Amino acid sequence: MDSFNEAERAWLEEISVHELKDEDIARSKAYAYDLERGLAILRTFSQGITVFGSARLKEDDKYYIKARELGRLAAENGHTILTGGGPGIMEAANRGSYEYGGRSVGFNIILDHEQHANPYLTDSLEFKYFFARKVMLAMGSKAYVFFPGGFGTLDEMSEILCLVQTRKMPKVPMFFFGKSFWRPLEKFFKTKMIPTGVINPADMKLYTVTDDVNEIIRAVNKLGHVKIDENIYDKKSVSELI
Repeated sequence: MDSFNEAERAWLEEISVHELKDEDIARSKAYAYDLERGLAILRTFSQGITVFGSARLKEDDKYYIKARELGRLAAENGHTILTGGGPGIMEAANRGSYEYGGRSVGFNIILDHEQHANPYLTDSLEFKYFFARKVMLAMGSKAYVFFPGGFGTLDEMSEILCLVQTRKMPKVPMFFFGKSFWRPLEKFFKTKMIPTGVINPADMKLYTVTDDVNEIIRAVNKLGHVKIDENIYDKKSVSELI
């Protein structure tokens, strides 16, 4: 155990104290495998823009068309596009980037239905666990765009909002694309959540609702380009991240 640091030794001692079952140890190794593969691929491209949204929207949908445009503009400006790697909005954003010759990354998830890797990926990795996939979609980007989506999109949106709100991750540009879709949710924030006291008025500044893909690109351009071998999460010590 001499080669382990203090935190690792404490972890090993905790395992021995709690006498974890073999199934639990195997499960923790499977979690680690998903995370290790994802973290390895993150170091191969500059942090870009993660696009979230429904897998069910078709090619002729107005939001698909806009997500494709966003992907193209991102590539034109030298920004990587990351998505969950599936169809719908994810495909659209990847497609726009791919068609222009940009870096188009897809972090796919193994599901019994609906999810399959789209054909517009320069880099692809398949995950077993949602949480590991979400770590990569967050750590791989310097900006986040949420197009209309279902429970999965809402889950991703609320988790990133919470992580920024609680300062567990850096504050970066976050956009809700589609005013007519997101305004009712924003109204709920303002008329129910703020008066109840479960969020603060300042939390409304964590994101921007927009219908303009150029507004997104301008915000990301202001951030500039993160070097391939760097990550905004590296600015914090490991102890602050875990």
